[in-house]
Amino acid sequence: MSGVQTITIGTDEGDQRIDRWLKKRFPQLTQGAVEKMCRTGQLRVDGGRVKANTRIETGQEVRVPPLPDASAPVPARAKKPSVKQSDAEMIQSAVLWRDEHIIALNKPPGLPSQGGSGQGDRHVDGLTEALMFGYKDRPKLVHRLDKDTSGVLLLARTDRIARALSEAFRHRLTRKIYWAAVAGVPHPRMGSIKYGLVKAPGRGRMGEGEKMVAVHPNEVASTEGAKRAHTDYAILDALGGRVSWAAMVPVTGRTHQLRAHMAEIGHPIIGDGKYGGSGQENLGDGWGAQLGGEISRKLHLHARMIRFEHPITKKLITVTAPLPDHMARTWQTLGWMENDVPADPFEDPQ
Repeated sequence: MSGVQTITIGTDEGDQRIDRWLKKRFPQLTQGAVEKMCRTGQLRVDGGRVKANTRIETGQEVRVPPLPDASAPVPARAKKPSVKQSDAEMIQSAVLWRDEHIIALNKPPGLPSQGGSGQGDRHVDGLTEALMFGYKDRPKLVHRLDKDTSGVLLLARTDRIARALSEAFRHRLTRKIYWAAVAGVPHPRMGSIKYGLVKAPGRGRMGEGEKMVAVHPNEVASTEGAKRAHTDYAILDALGGRVSWAAMVPVTGRTHQLRAHMAEIGHPIIGDGKYGGSGQENLGDGWGAQLGGEISRKLHLHARMIRFEHPITKKLITVTAPLPDHMARTWQTLGWMENDVPADPFEDPQ
């Protein structure tokens, strides 16, 4: 049994619930034990009583009563299997950039960001043990990409950074640009799509296969469950009237937003069987998600670039992800060069 401790909250520990902070610091504690310490006044912050959900701030002093030794028996927890060596090498090779606060990955297509219905056990969140790089805690996802979408994905290495980046995403303080190959050539070649989106349930027993349905902007308010959505797009190149290279900015961040929006205006993303029709071949009329020939049937949607203000250094960070193999082959076949277009085609020319 330890004695009474007074602990000062560090810079990376502020702005979180005291019960979560305490259990992370002392893994032998249960939630029930923490709540009892709060009820009886044994756990105090700056001399005052607290509840389990009280939020603590950097610099505060926490009085911790005597605790059982860390070596004391802890309730058994199912031990998660360690990451396979091949998976560890794969996810580590996907790191584009990192510092002591943030990791940026180039997520491969086909790898889910998180587990869920039909996603299996192999996903980015489940592989973060291989991305600790000497830290005691796993990095945390601060946003997600669809399973079949590749590109830049950010992870925070501490709780404090996770909260800061999550806030930046929530308040649209980050800049994300996606690249896609789309059927036909949208007109105008630069524009905005503002159809709302509402979820249509899937046909599977657990709701698998759900998709988003576009709703006219004037009908969003009167459509139950519909949310406003906004996508900006710019056409960077095209091959006749059959296929074009689109850059897109999701001003809002709805599920399947880019895929549903491009399909709604008649130019689905190549390889998008859900929104573009898996059996339809695009012959140049601006519809059909397959190009045929040597072009891959995989989804051609890639999170190309993300720009954000670093929560600690306040510097503007830009991370760019090279195209996945199947898209790189398509670009080569169509004669498109990654470096021939502006990094952000939506910026005003200087």
